[in-house]
Amino acid sequence: MLDITFGRATDPGNRAHNEDATGVFVPSTRREVQARGWLFALADGVGGMQGGEVASSTAVQMMVDGFGAAREQTALTALLPRLVQHANAAVYDEGLDARWRKQRIATTIVACALRNDMAYIAHVGDSRCYLIRNSEVVLLTQDHSWVEEQRQQGILSSEEAADSDSRHILTRTLGSDHFVTADITTVSLHPQDILLLASDGLYGKLSTLTIAEIAARQSEDPRAMARELVREAIRRDGSDNATAMVLCVHSVEAMAMYRGRPYTRPAH
Repeated sequence: MLDITFGRATDPGNRAHNEDATGVFVPSTRREVQARGWLFALADGVGGMQGGEVASSTAVQMMVDGFGAAREQTALTALLPRLVQHANAAVYDEGLDARWRKQRIATTIVACALRNDMAYIAHVGDSRCYLIRNSEVVLLTQDHSWVEEQRQQGILSSEEAADSDSRHILTRTLGSDHFVTADITTVSLHPQDILLLASDGLYGKLSTLTIAEIAARQSEDPRAMARELVREAIRRDGSDNATAMVLCVHSVEAMAMYRGRPYTRPAH
């Protein structure tokens, strides 16, 4: 059976408000682990002050509640985009409130659902998901930002994109329009894998080498790993909120298909 432990940490840094939000759906029974799975969501609000906080918390709550209410065995590649669109509609509608007429209210989102031996990642904006396996840190998401588009087109180098003053300009967020398209990524899970969800206030201050070093030190304790990642990011530059969610995979349940139905693959 899929067995994971997780930890999360956040710090507002030097800012008066923390616009990052996190949420988790934890299955309560063995059956629910197999039929529904886990969901982890992280959002980074756009708009400043309370508007960003409201956007991010609204998006996360919609994702978690929707995941828990979905029919069991729903295909996660279909469910996650639907949940993102529901979250987008909720943030968009909130933005119509008179309180936010003079400011933009929007948020990023990165969500990771785990079931059996697979992880399904949906994201909008520049909050990220990394896979840490065998001491190697691999980025699983692609930022929806102006500099990333310029980098892909060869206009900016990776170094220029990382140092650009425009790196925080997003090309896709929740709440900015009636509809939004989430990017979906899937990855097969192995025992000892670590998944990291991170806001830009975290990964923007830490190299992948530093992330790997902290993961190696704290691989048995996801809570300690999340705390150390956030603490180190704030120590280096506390100008932004920093948030980490760490998911440690201990065992997986390998699945196969027979006549269109999933079944547990016997261990060898």
